[in-house]
Amino acid sequence: MRKLFSKLSADFRYQVKNDREFSLFLLVGLFLGLAGGIYNSIFSNYLFDVYHVMETMRGFLEIPREGAGLVVMLVIGALAFMGDIRLGRMTMFLNVIGIIGMALLAPNLGVMAVWLFIFSLGQHVFMPLTTKIGMTLSKRENFGVRLARYSAYGLIATIVGNGVVWVSMQVMHVGYKPLFIVSAVFYICACFAMWFMKADKPAEKPTRFIFRKKYMLYYTLCLTNGARKQIFLTFAPWVLIQVFHVDAPTIAILNIIVNMVSVGTRTVVGRAIDRIGERVVLSAEAMLLVLICLGYALSGKIFSAAVTVVIIAICYIIDSSMSVVEMARSTYMRKIAVCESDVTPTLAAGTSIDHIMSMSIPSLGGLLWAATGSYQPVFFVAAGIAVINIALTSRIRIPRAELQNAE
Repeated sequence: MRKLFSKLSADFRYQVKNDREFSLFLLVGLFLGLAGGIYNSIFSNYLFDVYHVMETMRGFLEIPREGAGLVVMLVIGALAFMGDIRLGRMTMFLNVIGIIGMALLAPNLGVMAVWLFIFSLGQHVFMPLTTKIGMTLSKRENFGVRLARYSAYGLIATIVGNGVVWVSMQVMHVGYKPLFIVSAVFYICACFAMWFMKADKPAEKPTRFIFRKKYMLYYTLCLTNGARKQIFLTFAPWVLIQVFHVDAPTIAILNIIVNMVSVGTRTVVGRAIDRIGERVVLSAEAMLLVLICLGYALSGKIFSAAVTVVIIAICYIIDSSMSVVEMARSTYMRKIAVCESDVTPTLAAGTSIDHIMSMSIPSLGGLLWAATGSYQPVFFVAAGIAVINIALTSRIRIPRAELQNAE
């Protein structure tokens, strides 16, 4: 780990000297990683411990949380005149407002859901901007490597954020609210770093909502990915918390392991995208996800509770560390784009389409869990969606001209 930090430090010094804009972008990623590492480690336990949320309500809470993602396309379309950098700064303010509201101004679950929507809107608007800004600051032949580098910096910071949660709660016995405030401070720092980036030229024309036939496979991949991903994001940690009574410091430790593994997987995936292409990377992900979902669903039927919780924790670690594959969908879209101006609105549309399923699937999953009295059927459904993804990813084709440009 010390060698890894030294390598990243040397890399960052080189970046600062030779590539100012991308260096500042890496700094943004560092601060966002710190903020997200804290927030993501405590949010599910916060709902369970403070608001006593159970599986059905946990599913319905994804409506305001993921509903923010559904309007991303509208927000980016309406505010395209600001340019990506200025819009990115605005998203940080939304993060700060939302997380402070959740910490200090949420006397009940309904009010908390409003602040959650504001916070989530900031997160979701920045999602397509991240890949667009990263690719704008890169050359075509190294999209994967540069985006992986940004992700790696964010992951290192996320590990530190997870560690802050463990030390604060396990050793110092700090509660949830102070940790939310610390997370907000790091979002402010990210905004401050982004303020020094040169604002890009705003769009000369209002951003259109683009639904070309050529992009239909990309949109379908976003739809199925949103469904399976949200089952994991909502219910994988919830199984550990509600069924196996895993506390927030332990979740933080699991997230530290996840992010340590992810530092390596992001570099590998980034290089794989550039060398063997998006179809192979996304197909391999889909096949592995079938096995992971079956691990969630079947382990409790075969093994004892003690063994099951270990297997589910391992599945949680592997599944979480594969989130980097998301960038393969973004680089695929960039490579098939008819023109540069299609990229941001199409990525935004993809995010919104993703969240059509992200809003509905958790609610249905929570109802399925409550109706059957078991979490296992939820993950059988996720395995079925992963099988559909295998069929879809096999249809990916990159135009020959794009392959030659990438070589």
